[in-house]
Amino acid sequence: MAALIGVLPGDGIGTEVVAEALRVLGAVARIGGHNFEFRQGLIGGAAIDATGKAFPDETRRLALEADAVLLGAVGGPKWSAPSARERPEQGLLDLRAAMGVYANVRPIVTHPALYDASPLKPGKLVGVDILVLRELTGGIYFGGKSVPRTAPRTSAAIAGRK
Repeated sequence: MAALIGVLPGDGIGTEVVAEALRVLGAVARIGGHNFEFRQGLIGGAAIDATGKAFPDETRRLALEADAVLLGAVGGPKWSAPSARERPEQGLLDLRAAMGVYANVRPIVTHPALYDASPLKPGKLVGVDILVLRELTGGIYFGGKSVPRTAPRTSAAIAGRK
C-alpha cells in the first residue's frame, strides 16, 4: 500500500507524540511492505508564529490531498491570551471544516493486564467495550457554524463492528 500522510505536529507535547507515532508508522511500513510518504504542515500555535494563521492555506491543501492526516495537540500558554486575534484551537476547527469531519470516535476497551493499574475495581472492568461518539462541529462548539454531514446509521458502523 502507498499513502500520503499529512503530518501536523502541532505544539508542545503534540510534537513529541507525533514524532513517536512516525516511528511506529515507519516500523509498520517496513514490516508490512508499505510505502508511506510523510509531508509536514503547520497547525496551531506553530502556524500562528510562522504565518499568522492557525490553519494556513498550505496546510489546508496538504490535508485535502493526503490519504490520512496525523495530528498532534495544539495550543499552550504562549497563545492563550483571550484577546488574541487568532488562537491555536481555530486551526482544529478549520481543519475539521475543510475535511468535512465531524465526529470524535473514542473506543474504550479494557485489557486484563491493566486491571490492577486502574483506580476502578478490577471486577468493574471485565467486559467493558464502549464506543463514545462526540459531535464536534455544531452549535457553540464550532462558533455557531455548522458543517453539513451525513450521520452513520449506528455507532457500530463507525467502529466497523457487525
